[in-house]
Amino acid sequence: MAFKKVTESESLYRHLDEMSIRKLLENINYEDSKVPALIKNVIPQIEQLVHSIVDKMIGGGRLFYIGAGTSGRLGIVDASECPPTFGVPQGLVIGIIAGGKKAITDAVEFAEDDKLQGWLDLQEHQVNAGDVVVGIAASGTTPYVIGALQECRKNGIITGSICCNPDAPMSKEADFPIEVVVGPEFVTGSTRMKSGTAQKLVLNMISTTTMIQLGRVQDNKMVNMQLTNEKLVDRGVKMLMSNSAIDDYEKAKELLLKYGSVKKAAENYKPI
Repeated sequence: MAFKKVTESESLYRHLDEMSIRKLLENINYEDSKVPALIKNVIPQIEQLVHSIVDKMIGGGRLFYIGAGTSGRLGIVDASECPPTFGVPQGLVIGIIAGGKKAITDAVEFAEDDKLQGWLDLQEHQVNAGDVVVGIAASGTTPYVIGALQECRKNGIITGSICCNPDAPMSKEADFPIEVVVGPEFVTGSTRMKSGTAQKLVLNMISTTTMIQLGRVQDNKMVNMQLTNEKLVDRGVKMLMSNSAIDDYEKAKELLLKYGSVKKAAENYKPI
């Protein structure tokens, strides 16, 4: 019996091309509003995956996201934001997309259909049993991702997955499968919409919770963020002033720039 993809089901809405702009926006917003409640149902599964990621990272391991198309791009976005947000080194969280860097901005035809290439792409980063690999695919059927997860398991690498179909083939290849079944898309089969939103929210939860557990956040502040522009420097100065006895903005800024992060500046500040 063929696997039935809820993500490809007919939209609940008809004649979109006849709707007013206001009605289109309201209906898209209504469909999007369903996503957080559905994610709430799978928090226990997300929790189990995060526990494994934290355990591996404490031991020096890395987190890999691997996907194709929109799913691959979402993984790359989440991975690329970890260093500036949490001050972790490049390469601790790695996003891999079918078709390589070109596929980040342009569709690479049939890249997702190659069942062998995902594992080859992971091997370029010397993936090993100290790491965790999370496959991302709205359909849960992408050969590129499934093949990568299968090889990971053969090599003793912990795997997770994020998809939007129940009992998906990809889920069977993951130690920690997460299925957020968001139902038919507003535009039939356009999984960059609700499915993409669900994947983005889950990725936010995974990386943010992991980084907090690793001590990259103090109280509710990004005390390890990289100071890559004036906005972030200003934010860092105000954090430092609120976390210490410094009441002089310029003095706090000087200290912050000297040590490179709010955390290090606070640790090295010695009141006179």
